[in-house]
Amino acid sequence: MGRLFVVHLEGKIYSCKHCRTHLALYEDIVSKAFHSRHGKAYLFSKVVNVSAGENEDRPMLTGMHTVADIFCVGCGSIVGWKYEIAHDKSQKYKEGKSVLERYKVSGPDGNNYWVSHEAHVGGSDADDA
Repeated sequence: MGRLFVVHLEGKIYSCKHCRTHLALYEDIVSKAFHSRHGKAYLFSKVVNVSAGENEDRPMLTGMHTVADIFCVGCGSIVGWKYEIAHDKSQKYKEGKSVLERYKVSGPDGNNYWVSHEAHVGGSDADDA
């Protein structure tokens, strides 16, 4: 295996809760109105230090999307998903953007988000953006 180069971010950073690898900046948040199986999730315009899995079509609350799960390059944990194709015209703004599940990452102040009992157990997506 080749040498792993990890990008180090400066500012208000979201990082993998398992290995603390930097994943995104607060300023790159597009929306905090997203939800996943584990609760809150944030849509980011840019993420780093992730690898993408296979593309797959998933039915979500806002329609069918082609997405790829994204994994932390530091430890391999799944941290969210990337929108490759939005099949509904009104959802095209999501294409190329990534969602990080708050349950899987530490916030800029080092806090972890814990799953609440009210967490949605169905499909993953935003209520509105």
